[in-house]
Amino acid sequence: MNLAAIDLGSNSFRLEIGNFEHMQIQRVEYIKETVRQGNGLDSERNLSPEAMERGWACLARFGERLRGFAPECVRAVATQTLREARNREAFVQRANELLGFPIDVISGEEEARLIYRGVVSQLPMTDERRLVMDIGGRSTEFVLGHGVQAEALASYRIGSVAWSMRYFPQGLLTAEAFSNAELAARAVLDEALDTFRPGSWDRAYASAGTANAVGEVLIANGRSRGVIDRDGLNWLLEQLLRAQQVDRIRLEGMREDRRPMLAGGISIMRAAFDLLGIDQMQIAQGALRQGVLHDLADADLPTGDLRTASIQALAHRFAVDTAHARHVADTAQHLARELAGTALPPQHPLEWTALVHEAGQRINRSDYHRHGAYILQHCGAKGFTEAELQHLAQLVLGHRGKLKKMEEFIAQAPGAMELLALRLAVILCHARQAPMLQGLQLSRRAACFTLCLPAGWSQQFPQSAHLLAEEVEAWSKTAWKLDLVQS
Repeated sequence: MNLAAIDLGSNSFRLEIGNFEHMQIQRVEYIKETVRQGNGLDSERNLSPEAMERGWACLARFGERLRGFAPECVRAVATQTLREARNREAFVQRANELLGFPIDVISGEEEARLIYRGVVSQLPMTDERRLVMDIGGRSTEFVLGHGVQAEALASYRIGSVAWSMRYFPQGLLTAEAFSNAELAARAVLDEALDTFRPGSWDRAYASAGTANAVGEVLIANGRSRGVIDRDGLNWLLEQLLRAQQVDRIRLEGMREDRRPMLAGGISIMRAAFDLLGIDQMQIAQGALRQGVLHDLADADLPTGDLRTASIQALAHRFAVDTAHARHVADTAQHLARELAGTALPPQHPLEWTALVHEAGQRINRSDYHRHGAYILQHCGAKGFTEAELQHLAQLVLGHRGKLKKMEEFIAQAPGAMELLALRLAVILCHARQAPMLQGLQLSRRAACFTLCLPAGWSQQFPQSAHLLAEEVEAWSKTAWKLDLVQS
Protein backbone atom coordinates (compact mmCIF):
# COMPACT_ATOMS: atom_id res chain seq x y z
CA MET A 1 0.00 0.00 0.00
CA ASN A 2 1.05 3.61 -0.51
CA LEU A 3 1.71 5.80 2.53
CA ALA A 4 2.24 9.56 2.60
CA ALA A 5 4.11 11.84 5.01
CA ILE A 6 3.84 15.63 4.93
CA ASP A 7 6.47 17.66 6.82
CA LEU A 8 5.60 21.32 7.36
CA GLY A 9 9.03 22.67 8.23
CA SER A 10 10.10 26.22 8.91
CA ASN A 11 11.91 26.56 5.59
CA SER A 12 10.33 23.91 3.33
CA PHE A 13 7.19 21.83 3.07
CA ARG A 14 7.81 18.26 1.94
CA LEU A 15 5.60 15.43 0.73
CA GLU A 16 6.95 11.91 0.48
CA ILE A 17 4.95 8.94 -0.75
CA GLY A 18 6.29 5.47 -0.09
CA ASN A 19 5.15 1.97 -0.96
CA PHE A 20 5.03 -0.40 2.01
CA GLU A 21 5.77 -4.01 1.10
CA HIS A 22 7.64 -6.83 2.84
CA MET A 23 7.99 -4.61 5.92
CA GLN A 24 10.01 -2.06 3.93
CA ILE A 25 9.20 1.33 2.44
CA GLN A 26 10.35 2.23 -1.07
CA ARG A 27 10.04 5.83 -2.24
CA VAL A 28 7.37 6.41 -4.88
CA GLU A 29 7.46 10.21 -5.07
CA TYR A 30 9.06 13.14 -3.26
CA ILE A 31 8.01 16.80 -3.58
CA LYS A 32 9.72 19.70 -1.81
CA GLU A 33 8.66 23.34 -1.92
CA THR A 34 10.62 26.19 -0.32
CA VAL A 35 7.89 28.05 1.56
CA ARG A 36 10.05 29.96 4.10
CA GLN A 37 7.21 30.10 6.60
CA GLY A 38 9.72 30.64 9.40
CA ASN A 39 10.62 34.01 7.85
CA GLY A 40 7.00 35.06 8.18
CA LEU A 41 6.81 35.25 11.99
CA ASP A 42 6.64 38.86 13.17
CA SER A 43 7.87 40.28 16.47
CA GLU A 44 4.67 39.15 18.19
CA ARG A 45 5.04 35.62 16.79
CA ASN A 46 2.17 35.90 14.35
CA LEU A 47 2.41 34.45 10.87
CA SER A 48 2.13 37.14 8.21
CA PRO A 49 -0.69 36.89 5.66
CA GLU A 50 1.94 36.34 2.94
CA ALA A 51 3.51 33.43 4.83
CA MET A 52 0.11 31.82 5.35
CA GLU A 53 -0.76 32.22 1.66
CA ARG A 54 2.51 30.57 0.62
CA GLY A 55 1.78 27.64 2.92
CA TRP A 56 -1.84 27.28 1.79
CA ALA A 57 -0.90 27.32 -1.89
CA CYS A 58 1.66 24.56 -1.35
CA LEU A 59 -0.73 22.40 0.67
CA ALA A 60 -3.43 22.77 -1.97
CA ARG A 61 -1.02 21.25 -4.48
CA PHE A 62 -0.13 18.46 -2.06
CA GLY A 63 -3.84 17.86 -1.47
CA GLU A 64 -4.49 17.32 -5.17
CA ARG A 65 -1.75 14.69 -5.29
CA LEU A 66 -3.17 12.89 -2.24
CA ARG A 67 -6.76 12.60 -3.41
CA GLY A 68 -7.96 9.05 -2.95
CA PHE A 69 -5.56 8.20 -0.12
CA ALA A 70 -7.18 6.59 2.92
CA PRO A 71 -6.95 8.73 6.08
CA GLU A 72 -4.99 6.04 7.94
CA CYS A 73 -2.30 6.12 5.22
CA VAL A 74 -1.49 9.83 5.55
CA ARG A 75 0.06 11.89 8.34
CA ALA A 76 0.93 15.58 8.22
CA VAL A 77 3.16 17.06 10.94
CA ALA A 78 4.11 20.67 11.59
CA THR A 79 7.18 21.69 13.57
CA GLN A 80 8.69 24.74 15.30
CA THR A 81 7.24 27.62 13.27
CA LEU A 82 3.67 26.50 13.91
CA ARG A 83 4.55 25.54 17.49
CA GLU A 84 5.50 29.20 18.00
CA ALA A 85 2.85 30.94 15.90
CA ARG A 86 0.16 32.56 18.03
CA ASN A 87 -2.27 32.56 15.09
CA ARG A 88 -1.57 28.99 14.07
CA GLU A 89 -5.19 27.89 14.46
CA ALA A 90 -6.22 30.26 11.68
CA PHE A 91 -3.55 28.79 9.43
CA VAL A 92 -4.18 25.15 10.36
CA GLN A 93 -7.95 25.30 9.93
CA ARG A 94 -7.69 26.44 6.31
CA ALA A 95 -4.66 24.18 5.70
CA ASN A 96 -6.62 21.11 6.81
CA GLU A 97 -9.32 21.87 4.24
CA LEU A 98 -6.87 22.39 1.39
CA LEU A 99 -4.76 19.34 2.20
CA GLY A 100 -7.74 17.11 2.89
CA PHE A 101 -6.10 15.61 5.98
CA PRO A 102 -5.60 16.89 9.54
CA ILE A 103 -2.29 18.57 10.39
CA ASP A 104 -0.68 17.61 13.69
CA VAL A 105 1.46 20.33 15.31
CA ILE A 106 3.88 18.04 17.14
CA SER A 107 6.02 18.73 20.20
CA GLY A 108 9.78 19.09 19.98
CA GLU A 109 10.25 15.73 21.69
CA GLU A 110 7.90 14.00 19.24
CA GLU A 111 9.79 15.63 16.37
CA ALA A 112 13.06 14.30 17.80
CA ARG A 113 11.60 10.79 18.14
CA LEU A 114 10.40 10.78 14.54
CA ILE A 115 13.75 12.12 13.32
CA TYR A 116 15.59 9.29 15.07
CA ARG A 117 13.14 6.76 13.67
CA GLY A 118 13.74 8.11 10.19
CA VAL A 119 17.52 8.16 10.53
CA VAL A 120 17.86 4.59 11.83
CA SER A 121 15.46 3.30 9.16
CA GLN A 122 18.23 4.00 6.64
CA LEU A 123 21.09 2.57 8.73
CA PRO A 124 22.39 -0.96 9.28
CA MET A 125 20.91 -2.59 12.37
CA THR A 126 23.93 -2.54 14.64
CA ASP A 127 24.29 -2.29 18.40
CA GLU A 128 26.12 1.06 18.28
CA ARG A 129 25.22 4.01 20.49
CA ARG A 130 24.07 6.85 18.24
CA LEU A 131 23.88 10.60 18.55
CA VAL A 132 21.60 12.26 16.00
CA MET A 133 21.53 16.03 15.49
CA ASP A 134 19.00 17.78 13.25
CA ILE A 135 19.39 21.53 12.73
CA GLY A 136 16.12 22.74 11.25
CA GLY A 137 14.89 26.19 10.36
CA ARG A 138 13.76 27.25 13.84
CA SER A 139 14.61 24.31 16.12
CA THR A 140 17.43 21.86 16.69
CA GLU A 141 16.87 18.32 17.92
CA PHE A 142 19.31 15.99 19.67
CA VAL A 143 18.64 12.29 20.16
CA LEU A 144 20.74 9.70 21.94
CA GLY A 145 19.84 6.14 21.03
CA HIS A 146 21.05 2.57 21.25
CA GLY A 147 20.54 0.71 18.00
CA VAL A 148 16.94 1.35 16.92
CA GLN A 149 15.77 2.60 20.32
CA ALA A 150 15.74 6.34 21.12
CA GLU A 151 16.70 6.82 24.78
CA ALA A 152 17.09 10.60 25.26
CA LEU A 153 15.27 13.32 23.32
CA ALA A 154 15.67 17.10 23.36
CA SER A 155 14.53 20.03 21.23
CA TYR A 156 15.94 23.59 21.40
CA ARG A 157 14.51 26.79 19.95
CA ILE A 158 17.44 27.53 17.69
CA GLY A 159 17.62 26.98 13.94
CA SER A 160 19.29 28.02 10.71
CA VAL A 161 16.52 30.38 9.56
CA ALA A 162 16.10 32.08 12.93
CA TRP A 163 19.87 32.44 13.48
CA SER A 164 20.47 33.75 9.94
CA MET A 165 17.76 36.39 10.38
CA ARG A 166 19.03 37.42 13.81
CA TYR A 167 22.82 37.52 13.31
CA PHE A 168 23.13 38.09 9.56
CA PRO A 169 20.09 40.34 8.95
CA GLN A 170 21.40 42.17 5.88
CA GLY A 171 23.22 39.14 4.62
CA LEU A 172 26.59 40.50 5.80
CA LEU A 173 29.09 37.75 6.61
CA THR A 174 31.65 39.07 9.10
CA ALA A 175 33.91 37.42 11.64
CA GLU A 176 32.18 39.34 14.42
CA ALA A 177 28.73 38.18 13.30
CA PHE A 178 29.86 34.54 13.23
CA SER A 179 31.50 34.88 16.66
CA ASN A 180 28.31 36.34 18.14
CA ALA A 181 26.13 33.70 16.49
CA GLU A 182 28.28 30.84 17.77
CA LEU A 183 28.47 32.29 21.28
CA ALA A 184 24.68 32.66 21.41
CA ALA A 185 24.21 29.13 20.07
CA ARG A 186 26.47 27.72 22.77
CA ALA A 187 24.41 29.52 25.40
CA VAL A 188 21.16 27.97 24.11
CA LEU A 189 22.63 24.49 23.73
CA ASP A 190 24.62 24.52 26.96
CA GLU A 191 22.09 22.42 28.85
CA ALA A 192 22.51 19.66 26.24
CA LEU A 193 25.75 18.75 28.01
CA ASP A 194 23.73 17.39 30.93
CA THR A 195 22.35 14.59 28.71
CA PHE A 196 24.50 14.37 25.58
CA ARG A 197 27.90 14.10 27.21
CA PRO A 198 31.02 13.41 25.13
CA GLY A 199 31.68 9.68 25.13
CA SER A 200 28.00 8.70 25.46
CA TRP A 201 27.80 7.65 21.80
CA ASP A 202 29.85 5.57 19.37
CA ARG A 203 28.93 7.48 16.22
CA ALA A 204 27.26 10.81 15.48
CA TYR A 205 24.86 11.52 12.62
CA ALA A 206 23.71 14.86 11.17
CA SER A 207 20.24 14.87 9.62
CA ALA A 208 18.21 17.04 7.27
CA GLY A 209 18.49 20.66 6.08
CA THR A 210 21.72 22.15 7.42
CA ALA A 211 23.52 18.80 7.32
CA ASN A 212 22.57 18.28 3.68
CA ALA A 213 23.48 21.84 2.71
CA VAL A 214 26.90 21.63 4.37
CA GLY A 215 27.53 18.07 3.22
CA GLU A 216 26.70 18.72 -0.43
CA VAL A 217 29.11 21.67 -0.58
CA LEU A 218 31.93 19.77 1.13
CA ILE A 219 31.48 16.74 -1.14
CA ALA A 220 31.27 18.85 -4.32
CA ASN A 221 34.51 20.62 -3.39
CA GLY A 222 36.39 17.43 -2.53
CA ARG A 223 36.42 18.19 1.19
CA SER A 224 34.37 15.21 2.38
CA ARG A 225 33.24 11.67 1.63
CA GLY A 226 29.91 11.67 3.41
CA VAL A 227 31.06 13.15 6.73
CA ILE A 228 31.15 16.62 8.22
CA ASP A 229 34.25 17.30 10.32
CA ARG A 230 35.90 20.27 11.98
CA ASP A 231 38.29 20.89 9.09
CA GLY A 232 35.39 20.98 6.67
CA LEU A 233 33.43 23.44 8.81
CA ASN A 234 36.49 25.67 9.19
CA TRP A 235 37.08 25.65 5.43
CA LEU A 236 33.43 26.51 4.76
CA LEU A 237 33.54 29.38 7.26
CA GLU A 238 36.58 30.77 5.44
CA GLN A 239 34.70 30.69 2.13
CA LEU A 240 31.74 32.58 3.60
CA LEU A 241 33.99 35.21 5.14
CA ARG A 242 35.68 35.71 1.78
CA ALA A 243 32.29 36.14 0.10
CA GLN A 244 31.38 38.85 2.69
CA GLN A 245 27.73 38.78 1.62
CA VAL A 246 25.17 35.99 1.26
CA ASP A 247 24.35 37.00 -2.33
CA ARG A 248 28.02 36.65 -3.28
CA ILE A 249 28.44 33.05 -2.10
CA ARG A 250 29.59 30.98 -5.07
CA LEU A 251 30.35 27.40 -4.11
CA GLU A 252 30.08 24.13 -6.00
CA GLY A 253 27.18 22.12 -4.62
CA MET A 254 25.39 25.14 -3.13
CA ARG A 255 21.68 25.12 -3.94
CA GLU A 256 19.99 28.48 -4.34
CA ASP A 257 17.26 27.78 -1.77
CA ARG A 258 19.83 26.93 0.92
CA ARG A 259 22.12 29.95 0.52
CA PRO A 260 20.14 32.36 2.79
CA MET A 261 20.16 30.00 5.81
CA LEU A 262 23.69 28.62 5.50
CA ALA A 263 25.47 31.09 7.80
CA GLY A 264 23.06 30.51 10.67
CA GLY A 265 23.21 26.74 10.24
CA ILE A 266 27.01 26.66 10.20
CA SER A 267 27.16 28.80 13.35
CA ILE A 268 24.92 26.37 15.23
CA MET A 269 26.77 23.32 13.93
CA ARG A 270 30.19 24.73 14.91
CA ALA A 271 28.84 25.56 18.36
CA ALA A 272 27.48 22.02 18.79
CA PHE A 273 30.78 20.48 17.67
CA ASP A 274 32.71 22.55 20.23
CA LEU A 275 30.22 22.13 23.06
CA LEU A 276 29.76 18.35 22.76
CA GLY A 277 33.30 17.53 21.67
CA ILE A 278 32.20 16.19 18.27
CA ASP A 279 35.02 15.47 15.81
CA GLN A 280 32.89 14.37 12.87
CA MET A 281 29.32 13.48 11.97
CA GLN A 282 28.12 11.16 9.25
CA ILE A 283 25.50 12.67 6.94
CA ALA A 284 22.31 10.70 7.56
CA GLN A 285 19.99 9.73 4.73
CA GLY A 286 16.86 9.46 6.85
CA ALA A 287 14.91 12.37 8.32
CA LEU A 288 11.59 13.36 9.91
CA ARG A 289 9.39 12.33 7.00
CA GLN A 290 10.90 8.81 6.87
CA GLY A 291 10.12 8.51 10.57
CA VAL A 292 6.51 9.48 9.90
CA LEU A 293 6.25 6.87 7.13
CA HIS A 294 7.62 4.13 9.37
CA ASP A 295 5.22 5.13 12.13
CA LEU A 296 2.36 4.80 9.65
CA ALA A 297 3.61 1.38 8.65
CA ASP A 298 3.85 0.39 12.30
CA ALA A 299 7.23 -1.15 11.46
CA ASP A 300 8.79 -1.51 14.91
CA LEU A 301 10.93 -4.48 13.97
CA PRO A 302 13.73 -6.23 15.82
CA THR A 303 17.07 -6.41 14.06
CA GLY A 304 16.72 -9.87 12.57
CA ASP A 305 13.23 -9.24 11.24
CA LEU A 306 14.33 -6.16 9.33
CA ARG A 307 17.22 -7.95 7.65
CA THR A 308 15.05 -10.95 6.80
CA ALA A 309 12.41 -8.58 5.42
CA SER A 310 15.07 -6.95 3.23
CA ILE A 311 16.07 -10.35 1.85
CA GLN A 312 12.43 -11.28 1.24
CA ALA A 313 11.88 -8.01 -0.61
CA LEU A 314 14.96 -8.68 -2.75
CA ALA A 315 13.75 -12.19 -3.56
CA HIS A 316 10.35 -10.81 -4.54
CA ARG A 317 11.90 -8.10 -6.73
CA PHE A 318 13.93 -10.66 -8.69
CA ALA A 319 11.17 -13.29 -8.90
CA VAL A 320 13.07 -15.94 -6.95
CA ASP A 321 11.47 -19.39 -6.64
CA THR A 322 10.81 -19.04 -2.91
CA ALA A 323 9.81 -22.68 -2.33
CA HIS A 324 13.08 -23.92 -3.82
CA ALA A 325 15.08 -21.25 -1.99
CA ARG A 326 13.49 -22.35 1.27
CA HIS A 327 14.52 -25.98 0.61
CA VAL A 328 18.12 -24.86 -0.03
CA ALA A 329 18.12 -22.68 3.09
CA ASP A 330 16.83 -25.46 5.35
CA THR A 331 19.28 -27.98 3.87
CA ALA A 332 22.27 -25.63 4.16
CA GLN A 333 21.49 -24.87 7.78
CA HIS A 334 21.06 -28.56 8.55
CA LEU A 335 24.49 -29.33 7.11
CA ALA A 336 26.07 -26.36 8.86
CA ARG A 337 24.67 -27.59 12.18
CA GLU A 338 26.21 -31.00 11.48
CA LEU A 339 29.60 -29.36 10.94
CA ALA A 340 29.36 -27.06 13.93
CA GLY A 341 27.92 -29.69 16.24
CA THR A 342 25.58 -27.09 17.69
CA ALA A 343 22.56 -24.96 16.83
CA LEU A 344 23.08 -21.97 14.58
CA PRO A 345 22.23 -18.45 15.77
CA PRO A 346 18.94 -16.94 14.51
CA GLN A 347 19.07 -15.25 11.10
CA HIS A 348 22.28 -16.99 10.03
CA PRO A 349 23.98 -15.70 6.83
CA LEU A 350 23.42 -19.10 5.19
CA GLU A 351 19.67 -18.66 5.39
CA TRP A 352 19.73 -15.16 3.90
CA THR A 353 22.12 -16.25 1.15
CA ALA A 354 20.08 -19.31 0.22
CA LEU A 355 16.89 -17.27 -0.02
CA VAL A 356 18.41 -15.08 -2.77
CA HIS A 357 21.07 -17.33 -4.27
CA GLU A 358 19.13 -17.45 -7.56
CA ALA A 359 18.34 -13.73 -7.77
CA GLY A 360 20.70 -13.33 -10.72
CA GLN A 361 18.64 -15.73 -12.88
CA ARG A 362 16.32 -12.85 -13.74
CA ILE A 363 19.30 -11.29 -15.57
CA ASN A 364 21.18 -14.26 -17.06
CA ARG A 365 20.66 -17.95 -16.27
CA SER A 366 24.05 -19.22 -17.42
CA ASP A 367 26.08 -16.85 -15.24
CA TYR A 368 23.49 -16.07 -12.60
CA HIS A 369 25.76 -16.54 -9.57
CA ARG A 370 27.92 -13.60 -10.68
CA HIS A 371 24.90 -11.39 -11.30
CA GLY A 372 23.45 -12.42 -7.93
CA ALA A 373 26.67 -11.45 -6.17
CA TYR A 374 26.62 -8.06 -7.91
CA ILE A 375 23.01 -7.49 -6.86
CA LEU A 376 23.84 -8.15 -3.20
CA GLN A 377 26.90 -5.90 -3.30
CA HIS A 378 24.93 -2.96 -4.65
CA CYS A 379 21.34 -3.40 -3.47
CA GLY A 380 21.75 -1.46 -0.21
CA ALA A 381 19.46 -3.88 1.64
CA LYS A 382 18.23 -2.24 4.82
CA GLY A 383 19.47 -3.61 8.09
CA PHE A 384 22.78 -4.89 6.72
CA THR A 385 26.22 -3.37 6.97
CA GLU A 386 28.34 -3.20 3.82
CA ALA A 387 30.57 -5.93 5.25
CA GLU A 388 27.58 -8.23 5.80
CA LEU A 389 26.33 -7.71 2.25
CA GLN A 390 29.82 -8.36 0.91
CA HIS A 391 29.88 -11.64 2.86
CA LEU A 392 26.52 -12.73 1.42
CA ALA A 393 27.67 -11.74 -2.06
CA GLN A 394 30.76 -13.93 -1.74
CA LEU A 395 28.63 -16.90 -0.74
CA VAL A 396 26.34 -16.38 -3.74
CA LEU A 397 29.33 -16.03 -6.05
CA GLY A 398 30.85 -19.26 -4.76
CA HIS A 399 27.76 -21.45 -4.50
CA ARG A 400 28.45 -22.92 -7.97
CA GLY A 401 31.34 -23.22 -10.38
CA LYS A 402 35.05 -23.54 -9.72
CA LEU A 403 36.50 -22.71 -6.33
CA LYS A 404 39.62 -20.90 -7.47
CA LYS A 405 37.75 -17.58 -7.31
CA MET A 406 36.98 -18.30 -3.63
CA GLU A 407 40.53 -18.95 -2.41
CA GLU A 408 40.61 -15.94 -0.10
CA PHE A 409 37.10 -16.57 1.23
CA ILE A 410 37.80 -20.23 2.13
CA ALA A 411 41.28 -19.59 3.50
CA GLN A 412 39.79 -19.73 7.00
CA ALA A 413 37.60 -22.56 8.32
CA PRO A 414 34.38 -20.55 8.92
CA GLY A 415 34.24 -19.43 5.30
CA ALA A 416 35.01 -22.90 3.97
CA MET A 417 32.38 -24.51 6.20
CA GLU A 418 29.66 -22.04 5.17
CA LEU A 419 30.43 -22.34 1.48
CA LEU A 420 30.57 -26.14 1.56
CA ALA A 421 27.20 -26.33 3.35
CA LEU A 422 25.64 -24.05 0.74
CA ARG A 423 27.16 -25.85 -2.27
CA LEU A 424 26.09 -29.25 -0.95
CA ALA A 425 22.59 -27.92 -0.27
CA VAL A 426 22.28 -26.67 -3.85
CA ILE A 427 23.38 -30.10 -5.13
CA LEU A 428 21.01 -32.02 -2.87
CA CYS A 429 18.11 -29.77 -3.92
CA HIS A 430 18.91 -29.94 -7.65
CA ALA A 431 15.52 -31.56 -8.38
CA ARG A 432 13.89 -28.51 -6.78
CA GLN A 433 12.36 -30.63 -4.05
CA ALA A 434 13.18 -31.08 -0.39
CA PRO A 435 15.92 -33.73 -0.25
CA MET A 436 15.98 -36.78 1.98
CA LEU A 437 18.50 -35.90 4.69
CA GLN A 438 17.92 -38.84 7.01
CA GLY A 439 21.17 -40.72 7.46
CA LEU A 440 23.38 -38.01 5.89
CA GLN A 441 26.15 -36.85 8.18
CA LEU A 442 28.71 -34.12 7.50
CA SER A 443 31.79 -33.77 9.68
CA ARG A 444 35.19 -32.13 9.64
CA ARG A 445 38.62 -33.08 10.92
CA ALA A 446 41.34 -30.51 10.32
CA ALA A 447 41.26 -29.68 6.58
CA CYS A 448 39.16 -32.69 5.60
CA PHE A 449 35.36 -32.78 5.31
CA THR A 450 33.54 -36.12 5.25
CA LEU A 451 30.01 -36.64 4.00
CA CYS A 452 28.60 -40.02 5.08
CA LEU A 453 25.78 -41.40 2.93
CA PRO A 454 23.37 -44.15 4.07
CA ALA A 455 23.44 -47.55 2.38
CA GLY A 456 21.92 -47.58 -1.09
CA TRP A 457 21.73 -43.76 -1.28
CA SER A 458 23.81 -43.47 -4.49
CA GLN A 459 21.61 -46.01 -6.26
CA GLN A 460 18.46 -44.26 -5.13
CA PHE A 461 19.72 -40.78 -6.14
CA PRO A 462 22.16 -41.34 -9.03
CA GLN A 463 22.15 -37.75 -10.31
CA SER A 464 22.84 -36.38 -6.84
CA ALA A 465 25.66 -38.91 -6.44
CA HIS A 466 27.15 -37.77 -9.77
CA LEU A 467 27.03 -34.11 -8.74
CA LEU A 468 28.60 -34.94 -5.37
CA ALA A 469 31.48 -36.73 -7.13
CA GLU A 470 32.10 -33.55 -9.15
CA GLU A 471 32.06 -31.56 -5.92
CA VAL A 472 34.74 -33.84 -4.45
CA GLU A 473 36.87 -33.05 -7.51
CA ALA A 474 36.29 -29.30 -7.10
CA TRP A 475 37.46 -29.30 -3.46
CA SER A 476 40.50 -31.43 -4.30
CA LYS A 477 41.95 -28.38 -6.08
CA THR A 478 41.87 -26.30 -2.89
CA ALA A 479 43.60 -26.50 0.45
CA TRP A 480 40.58 -28.50 1.65
CA LYS A 481 39.44 -32.05 0.95
CA LEU A 482 35.97 -33.55 0.69
CA ASP A 483 35.45 -37.31 1.09
CA LEU A 484 32.29 -39.30 0.38
CA VAL A 485 31.71 -42.40 2.51
CA GLN A 486 28.81 -44.76 1.93
CA SER A 487 27.87 -46.99 4.84
